[in-house]
Parts: sequence; structure tokens; C-alpha cells
Amino acid sequence: MATGLPPLTPACTFAPELLLRAQAVRVAFFDVDGVLTDGGLYFSEAGEALKRFDTLDGHGIKLLARAGIVPAVVSGRDAPALRQRLAALGVPHLRLGVEDKLPAAEALLAELGSTWEQAAAMGDDWPDLPLLRRAALACAPAQAHAEVHAVAHYSTQRQGGHGAAREFCDLLLTARGQYARLLDLAS
Repeated sequence: MATGLPPLTPACTFAPELLLRAQAVRVAFFDVDGVLTDGGLYFSEAGEALKRFDTLDGHGIKLLARAGIVPAVVSGRDAPALRQRLAALGVPHLRLGVEDKLPAAEALLAELGSTWEQAAAMGDDWPDLPLLRRAALACAPAQAHAEVHAVAHYSTQRQGGHGAAREFCDLLLTARGQYARLLDLAS
């Protein structure tokens, strides 16, 4: 974009060892409850489950796709609101309503022609541990369970559903060398 303004200097910074660990990432796995949402379950009077999504996280997921990193969602839950949100974000690689996340993630990796060395994962609780332990980069939102923080290479400053996924996306974009370019296009 030719605005006549000098390019912005990125304000986001990450430790060099994290950036090195994330350089080969081509697929980013996200859990939903506690990562893309705050983990709370809201029910209407009619019994309909409602979820709150953060627009910062959504924009980060869109930026990943623009940078050539495939966003994928593996979740123990499935809901119409979730499917609607992921469709709006253009995330076609989904495994929803799965109890055992590892086979679901491995099937997605095979489908995408990728390996765990090319994968990053973000999760907040025990069901996410198999993915986090195999991924080249494991990330936990601030409120994640202690066992998840223990295996994570990076724990975000933000809570799940409140920008934690965006922080993860920013890390991956920076490692891929795309963050500054995308920021410049936006300004």
C-alpha cells in the first residue's frame, strides 16, 4: 500500500530460540474451548450452547492462511456456532467432536502432506497433550492447565478466547518472516 508513510516497526518480539523452533511450521493446530474461546460454556434459556470468539484471534488465523501456514482445528466439541465461525474464517481443515485428538491430527497431517516437525499446536488441557508433545512448537494460553504449561515451548500472555490465539499466530508469522510484510500491507 503506497501511503507515503514509513513502514511500521513491529512491536511484537519473540525469543530467537522460539523463532528457530517455529521456522519450519506449515500447519497450526488449534483447540477450541479454552483457546479460541474462553473455555466457558454458556447456555441460553432454550438450552442452546453459545460461544464467544475474539476477533483478534480470527484475524490472526486469516493472516496465517495468507502467509501459507494452514490453520487446522481439532476439538472435542462440535457445535453449529463453531462451524459457522470457522467457515467465516475460511478454516476447512476440521476434526470436531473427537475424543482422541491424536489420530485426528495425524490424519490431517497426512492429508496435508506434512509431518509433526512442520506442525505447531495450541491447547489448554490434558486432551491436547498428545498433540503438544509431538508438535515442533507447542503453545499454551495463559490460563492453561499446569501440565500443559509444563510441555509448552511458549505460554501466551493473553487468556484463551481473549487474544491468546492471535499471539500464537503472531509468533508463527514472525518465524515465517511474514509478520512485518503483512503489517506493512495493513498500514
